[in-house]
Amino acid sequence: MAKRTLKRQLNLFQVIMLGTAGTIASEIFVLTGHAARISGPASILAIIIGGLLSFSIALNYSELATVYPETGGAMTYVREAWGNGLLSFLVGSMDSISSTFYCALSAIGFAYSLSIFIPTIPIVPAAIFVIIIFTLLNVRGVNNVGNAQVILGGILLVIFGIYIIYGFTSPKGFSLPVFLPQGKLFIYDKPFQNFASVMKTIALVYAAYVGFEVIADDAEEIQRPEKNIPIAILVSLTLITLIYSTTMAVTLGTVPWQKLAGSETALTDAISRFLPGIGVTLMGIAGLVATLTSVNSSMLSATRESFTLSRDGVWPIGLSRLNRFRAPFMAIIFIGTISALIAVIGVVDFLSFITSAGYLFVLFFSNLAMIRLRKKFPAINRPFKAPLFPLTPIVASLTCLIVIVFSDLKPLLFTAGIILLFALYYFGKITYVSWMEKQHKEVLPGNFRLIVPVINSSASDNLIGLAAILAQAEQDINICLLSVATTTMRAGAAGKSQYMGKMQLHKQAVLERFIHYAVERNVPMYTKMVSSKSIADAIQQDVEAHHNTKLVLINRPERYLPSHLSKVAARKILDETKTNVGVMVDRGLEKIETVMVPVGGGVHSRLAIHLANDIAVQENAHVDYIRVLPAYKDEEYFEDEMANLQEIIITELGEMPRNANMRLLFSDQIAQALVEEAESSGYHLIISGISAGFGESDNLFGRISDEIAEKAPCSVLVVKRHQSATASWLRRQAKRLDV
Repeated sequence: MAKRTLKRQLNLFQVIMLGTAGTIASEIFVLTGHAARISGPASILAIIIGGLLSFSIALNYSELATVYPETGGAMTYVREAWGNGLLSFLVGSMDSISSTFYCALSAIGFAYSLSIFIPTIPIVPAAIFVIIIFTLLNVRGVNNVGNAQVILGGILLVIFGIYIIYGFTSPKGFSLPVFLPQGKLFIYDKPFQNFASVMKTIALVYAAYVGFEVIADDAEEIQRPEKNIPIAILVSLTLITLIYSTTMAVTLGTVPWQKLAGSETALTDAISRFLPGIGVTLMGIAGLVATLTSVNSSMLSATRESFTLSRDGVWPIGLSRLNRFRAPFMAIIFIGTISALIAVIGVVDFLSFITSAGYLFVLFFSNLAMIRLRKKFPAINRPFKAPLFPLTPIVASLTCLIVIVFSDLKPLLFTAGIILLFALYYFGKITYVSWMEKQHKEVLPGNFRLIVPVINSSASDNLIGLAAILAQAEQDINICLLSVATTTMRAGAAGKSQYMGKMQLHKQAVLERFIHYAVERNVPMYTKMVSSKSIADAIQQDVEAHHNTKLVLINRPERYLPSHLSKVAARKILDETKTNVGVMVDRGLEKIETVMVPVGGGVHSRLAIHLANDIAVQENAHVDYIRVLPAYKDEEYFEDEMANLQEIIITELGEMPRNANMRLLFSDQIAQALVEEAESSGYHLIISGISAGFGESDNLFGRISDEIAEKAPCSVLVVKRHQSATASWLRRQAKRLDV
């Protein structure tokens, strides 16, 4: 079954910069001093070992992401290994929430870094402003995210290049006696103490290496994933390891470790010695840029995890909606909002515990998933195979356990609490869904109405037959056959009692004529007589008096035929009735095996999608959802427009139906193209939303829909979806934002 898919837009260079620049964050600026306090010069050993151990995870991810080049990263691998259950939900949720908190942390870090240059700047508003900027950037498409990362990452790498080159070449820079005081690498006398200090330092800095995970999280948007993903992951990790180790060497070789111990400005302290003045400014800029790249990459990772969770149905389905840029804009807005709220409520420091501990949880199970997948699918195509299997996943899993053992207890306990909350949500949702399904089965029919005004029984057969199909699709809807006693009709009656008797006989005759539809379809049907000055007024009054009306079905007005409504009455019903309205052009409807739905993306065509699906389910019919475009351009244009069409259908129906196809027609004459398609393909029914120009001049349904209704060789149902004034305004604003 088709599902929402993202577009492959990121090239190799963009992906490398996502992995590299997104990994270099505030950790390298802050943790250098803390690492020096724990293990002194041996912290360089911890940095190198941490990087080498990270290669085991990188190799695993390179294999897994090329076998499953989809969004979701670890969640996707766990799901494929053990099924779409609690574990995959927890892994995906922890990955998403960890990245979300990290996004907020990085934004706060940016604000504090900026305050060095602008001391009076308010921290929280500055952080929220950055989150908003990157939220909007993400909404406009992943290519913008990649380009921003290239620019920011380029600046960051240049500054670190200056730091490393000047640090090693300047007379006031790196010095071996400073780096190894008294020629000693270790600061403790006992070997076990030195071992423990190095392990604790690895645990401290290990999370600073896992930024390459964003590449796996966003695998669905990477061009040539079978080649670019392994290259990007391994190149970015290699660059990070080199940058971290050489930066640590320069820092500890410039300033004695005792003076750096515990400092959160270790790099600035060092550069002020071998490149004073401008060097301090450059390091301040590097801190700003590093936090921005982290905001960018962590938001990308969090939104793609949220998108995958939503697409799999375990998070709210609305988060998987895509805009015309093929970006999951609802997930982006959601993650941006949560990140901003974290910054506002001021618990960033406490919630930061989830970042490193949450990533460890995710990494541990993704590595175990690789072992499971090798056994479960030994013959599956693996464009990249991790060497030395099963050593790589075993080393990676053991590394996660070692880091956990040497980590502080507080973040681990906090992570356990978050996992418990997610587990409670998961089981709570299962219970709620089960309860709702049970309630739905127990709902008595007849809670909602479908109104069909009966003017002349002989002209209403196919209309009521269609109403019966639509009512059958809904468990709690009945058909109201509405007869209207107008002022003119009452005035022409000889006597009130005689007139009422005729009306009663008319109601009975209507029910007897059409009751077979109710019996065949097992739907409730009843007749109703109302009195009003006109049929249009009667329908409006009845709808306003009973707010449970889902749809009004009428026949298209036919000039000079008293069995049909007048055009004035039909337009009034369409304009003023506060519910959905369908107008049928009846050209015979003995069977419905094929249905065409022109999809322009407007609110009215979305109602047509729903009705067509209901009919197809009941009649075992096939539906073609068709979009007409002005001109064929290229393959990428074709792919984008097909994806946009799919997005509209999935948004409305929750999934792409098995009995449906999507098609694109290319023509400057939309109505003519659709009519010709109907003639050549032999559709039994066309369901179209009203089009542009509705209500103007002599158009009843709008120019395009009028032409389809007039010229189509089969029956046509033209529908208008009711919108409140507020909903209509919100849709117009969303269209202006172009999301």
